[in-house]
Amino acid sequence: MSEKIIEISSLDAIADIFGAFDANAARIEKEFDVAIYTRDGQIRVSGEDANVQAASRVISYLERLYSLSGHLTEQNVEYAIGVVLDGDELSAEKLIGDTVCITAKGRPIKPKTMGQKGFVECIRKETITFGVGPAGTGKTFLAVAMATAALRKKEVSRIIITRPAVEAGERLGFLPGDLQSKIDPYLRPLYDALFEMMGGETYQRLMEKGSIEVAPLAYMRGRTLDDSFIILDEAQNTTPEQMKMFLTRLGQGSKAVVNGDVTQIDLPGGVPSGLAQALEVCKDVRGVGIYRLSAKDVVRNSIVSRIVEAYDRYGGNKK
Repeated sequence: MSEKIIEISSLDAIADIFGAFDANAARIEKEFDVAIYTRDGQIRVSGEDANVQAASRVISYLERLYSLSGHLTEQNVEYAIGVVLDGDELSAEKLIGDTVCITAKGRPIKPKTMGQKGFVECIRKETITFGVGPAGTGKTFLAVAMATAALRKKEVSRIIITRPAVEAGERLGFLPGDLQSKIDPYLRPLYDALFEMMGGETYQRLMEKGSIEVAPLAYMRGRTLDDSFIILDEAQNTTPEQMKMFLTRLGQGSKAVVNGDVTQIDLPGGVPSGLAQALEVCKDVRGVGIYRLSAKDVVRNSIVSRIVEAYDRYGGNKK
């Protein structure tokens, strides 16, 4: 048995690390089989030596993250635990130091996990980036943030965001209204992300100028997209023909991000996914980056990452 003492900068930091009703501390105790308590402005961890060292890494990371950002979330705790269990790098400085974009309300958008940071760096480096990962990993949100930053810096003259209008168990024909009314619900997550980044007034002005375009994938056919930041969302629901069509739209001075989750394909039975095929076809193409996010990178409610992992295990057991 051993004990480690961790110096903490403030009582507020201790309160955030322990969490409401000590829920965070209890989570760390359970995962690493240690006892955690506080005394004299310090956090003390006791248990088997290896467990103490692992739990202390989590707490030290959370303390540093708090000192840099001023707050902690349940997702921060879950992420830190997952990274330490996997033996991966855990650095608060690397995450906090990278601001992707500032929203209309002044909120800085930053990667929340090292996976998200790697995704952002891949977008910066490559002409086309495939972002592949489960729901909730921030693929769309970070891509829109990167596009907004590029437009503000005048690196591109317009943002084009598209996705295939494929039903997830429903039928478009039964929805009320004209074609645009039927399609808009499929594009709503993209509208929401743009609205948060830019604010309503700026978003509307840029839409009217043609600096922002949000449209179904079918509208991309026959076009050459120059000087643009293009995002293809829900790419797992493209056919191989649609994916090839999209990838060959790229013109001079443009950058593209293709996001999708190959475990959530809504195409009719027997139709192959264009995303799955493109990941094989383009894996060795210069200027193309493929970045894979995992359940550790989920930044929604922590139960989402546990559900993703449960489905992964279920799928593995079925093979």
